[in-house]
Amino acid sequence: MLRALYVDFNSYFASVEQQLTLALRGKPIGVLPVMTETTCCIAASYEAKAFGIKTGTSVREARQRCPDIIFVPSRPAHYIEMHHRLIAAVESCLHVAQVCSIDEMWCELRGRDQERTQALALAQQIKHAIRQQVGEHLGCSIGIAPNRFLAKTATDMQKPNGLVVIEMGDLPNCLHRLALRDLSGIGPAMEKRLIACGIDSVQALCQASKEQLRHAWRGIEGERMHGKLRGEFVPERDSSRSSVGHSHVLPPELRHRDAAYAVLHRLMQKAAMRLRSYHCVAGHLTVSVKFVGEQRWQRDMPIDSSADTRTLLKALELLWQTFPQGRKQIPLLVGLTLTDLRDASTRTASLFESHDQQDALNAVVDSLNLRFGKNALYFGGAHLARDQAPLRIAFTHVPDQTLEA
Repeated sequence: MLRALYVDFNSYFASVEQQLTLALRGKPIGVLPVMTETTCCIAASYEAKAFGIKTGTSVREARQRCPDIIFVPSRPAHYIEMHHRLIAAVESCLHVAQVCSIDEMWCELRGRDQERTQALALAQQIKHAIRQQVGEHLGCSIGIAPNRFLAKTATDMQKPNGLVVIEMGDLPNCLHRLALRDLSGIGPAMEKRLIACGIDSVQALCQASKEQLRHAWRGIEGERMHGKLRGEFVPERDSSRSSVGHSHVLPPELRHRDAAYAVLHRLMQKAAMRLRSYHCVAGHLTVSVKFVGEQRWQRDMPIDSSADTRTLLKALELLWQTFPQGRKQIPLLVGLTLTDLRDASTRTASLFESHDQQDALNAVVDSLNLRFGKNALYFGGAHLARDQAPLRIAFTHVPDQTLEA
């Protein structure tokens, strides 16, 4: 029984750029976070991938591999707008059960749609709707399978513009040619753990018992993987938000200590506003600086659970005081992450400061910035970086443009 149809848009950022700009079509392009020679590609077109260029390839290496490559700056607002148009196109054919990321979504198949012929017809209908309603240069690979995990796996079996069906009768043999890292949920650390348990291939993974996988995963997730590999329709576990964070590659003119702090100030103001929109407070802060040459400085500290911008900025200032004054390395990237999140309604009232006053001030600042733009009102520590840290898109987070611009 086929119960899941998964849509994966191929080389999404690069494909959007090619859709929007005629001159880029059919050309090797790399999408950069900032237009500088010391950064790396966050996306590459299939024409660039043919030269071995991929996400994470440095500009220098990309030029060596493909002298004709064209670099373009990332334009997140366009990717988000196109994302919503693509959802609408898929919805015109089949209800989207869940948007998994900026470039992935899945649909649950029901009734007659679970039959192979009808499922294939729906997949072709979706591809046609995307071409007609959004653009012919936004290709997608579609996987159809008994569960979401296998449908996602199927999308990677044929790219670009693939269409792969996995039926119960195909299991597990159709998976044996894959590498362990080809399966969703198996990263470098999990692969090492599996190999340590004597599971060094997908074939061995499929043959392992439920108990062996529970041991390898150190918990119930191993049993869930056992079921997924066998085509069982395993409901996804509820996931709560665990962190809020931002990072930014510094342009060459801001690669010094004071500017790095100003950008962190700007990032913290964005993160605090996001926290409040989620009705959360944070209890831990981590700040990091990556230098040219791969070295990194990082510090963290617990904080009183808060989403108040001033409170969080004070924590940032305390951590920044430990940054070595005489450090000669050139800062390249700065970032911060707020963790230990909990519902704002659970926070303990302070004996020394009124949350009501904090909340009122934050509400005014948020309201003005949402209405008039991100620089309508901001704390002065970010002045040097007020035009930095634009909208960014993480792998599983589609930003709200009105909130995160």
